[in-house]
Amino acid sequence: MKKNRPNSSSHIILTSHPPKDGKVPKVSWGAQTLEERGPLIASMADHAASNVIGAYSGAYSVYRAMAVAIGVLDPLHVPDLTNTAPAEKIGPHPQWTDPEKIVSLDPWGHMVGDAFDDYRKKGLDVRPTIAVTKAHINMPEIKDAIAAGRLKPDGDILKANGDVKVTKAAIDPVWYLPGIAKRFEIEETDLRRALFEYSGGMFPELITRSDLKVFLPPIGGHTLYFFGDVSTIGNPNVKLACRLHDECNGSDVFGSDICTCRPYLCHGIEICIEQAQQGGNGLIVYNRKEGRALGEVTKFLVYNARKRQEGGDRADKYFERTECVAGVQDMRFQQLMPDIFHWLGITKIDRFASMSDMKYNALKSQGIEVGERIEIPPYLIPADASVEMEAKKAAGYFAEKTGVMQQEDLKDVKGRSLEE
Repeated sequence: MKKNRPNSSSHIILTSHPPKDGKVPKVSWGAQTLEERGPLIASMADHAASNVIGAYSGAYSVYRAMAVAIGVLDPLHVPDLTNTAPAEKIGPHPQWTDPEKIVSLDPWGHMVGDAFDDYRKKGLDVRPTIAVTKAHINMPEIKDAIAAGRLKPDGDILKANGDVKVTKAAIDPVWYLPGIAKRFEIEETDLRRALFEYSGGMFPELITRSDLKVFLPPIGGHTLYFFGDVSTIGNPNVKLACRLHDECNGSDVFGSDICTCRPYLCHGIEICIEQAQQGGNGLIVYNRKEGRALGEVTKFLVYNARKRQEGGDRADKYFERTECVAGVQDMRFQQLMPDIFHWLGITKIDRFASMSDMKYNALKSQGIEVGERIEIPPYLIPADASVEMEAKKAAGYFAEKTGVMQQEDLKDVKGRSLEE
């Protein structure tokens, strides 16, 4: 039996032209206050009431559309945000009011619940794009570090059973299109056209609504884990350890041994715990960019190509096999990554658990000082990941203790760059 959508209408509201009534508030990106900036509205029920392109919840917006289609979600539902306020206060910081510092997330995104309640009462769909909560994490590698004596329980940050006290934040992407274009040194019109054409024409407003400058792209976001006192994370006098990690489901979740992703992530967590126990802060930034943002299907195709090629998996062909399949080595665009640090008011990282040249250079280009760079210890590198590691080091990875490839091995990878 066919289900009827609740509150459905046969009339479809197109978003190609601005609403005539002018009641939708304008967005002033980089304003001095949240009230001056105004709410970002991606209305699910009435697109004419939106002042941004796209939909809330990024990639999950498609599931929400399905829920409406099959009749299990009322398209007119407005979230009850009672008791959803951030568990820790973050900001505002001076970087929030510079329209060029933060272009890929809404720095006020965790504060809109209380600030714009009046808009919701008027029927405008204003939702947070950032949430901050408290939690504990417990991973086998933490217990291993305790057993090995590298970590010592303190009863607060780290318990004897391996529980670690953390604050965590989830961030949905919010793109300020003029700022994105400027960051990549391209024209905004070229950016809009490419986003429209190569997403199957999913968002016509990119072409027809030049008045809308904010885009909620249907891509994965970021999860942050804080160790220590969140209120001091932007204080340059309080030491900060950080691991900036791009998603690798096979390794992070299932322990695949073809790369160093989970071992390096766990090593970063260990360093963050240690720094927090010493009165500093630790920060794990986990970005949803599977397979260098090429996707997991492409990633597995590359694995097959690497292992089946003549001579087997080889460091001098590591990058070439990715390009043969994907047409490009990497699509993570680390130019946008420093926005997370600007959101937190961070200007200095004392201990950076990364060997990546692209991550390091992106941070430096945005004025964020990076002190000690910490490479993954050799004993944590799986045997099957040695090809990856040697290829990356040859391509410019930071390495002091794990050695580098010989000069004759550099012929096919010299000058290239890739990261964990």
